[in-house]
Amino acid sequence: MFILNAIRQIRDLLLVKVLYRRYSIAEGFHAGLRVRIWGRDKVVIGRNFYIGRDSFIEADVVIGDNVMFGNRVAIVGRYDHHYQLPGVPIRLAPQIRDPKYNWKGVGLITIIEDDVWIGYGSTVMGGITIGEGSIIGAGSLVTKDVEPYSIYAGVPARKIRGRFDNDVDLQTHLKLVKSKYYGKL
Repeated sequence: MFILNAIRQIRDLLLVKVLYRRYSIAEGFHAGLRVRIWGRDKVVIGRNFYIGRDSFIEADVVIGDNVMFGNRVAIVGRYDHHYQLPGVPIRLAPQIRDPKYNWKGVGLITIIEDDVWIGYGSTVMGGITIGEGSIIGAGSLVTKDVEPYSIYAGVPARKIRGRFDNDVDLQTHLKLVKSKYYGKL
């Protein structure tokens, strides 16, 4: 077990220091197998981030602390191809990875606040905010902002309920984690 943990730590360190060196990734990063991370201008990942195998980040993103992605989670841009150019098939149109791309989508940043769990097989569209402490149910498609401390699920994702069963538990949690939402929710 010790050897497997050491190998995992070395692999994660190589990913952060070599493959993803152009991005800002804090301590406690762990990536499963076959993970890809790419952002045109900005990828910032907070402490204790876990991203499950076969997951993709393909958009500019700011991710808070203590966030976890299940397997096969994707963050994708909304306007990755300039599909409104007359006479140009979408396949041949300029795409966001092109250095001179200047259409919609440039400057959109996806924000995932602290203490978020995104379930297996979910897709998050670029440019939205997932509020602190939220949970995204497995297989969901997130197309709009997510309220803090809420559970969202479905296609498209909708609010199912709050994360805590009562306001006392929520306020106690917010106080203990020193949340910016303490006293505001």
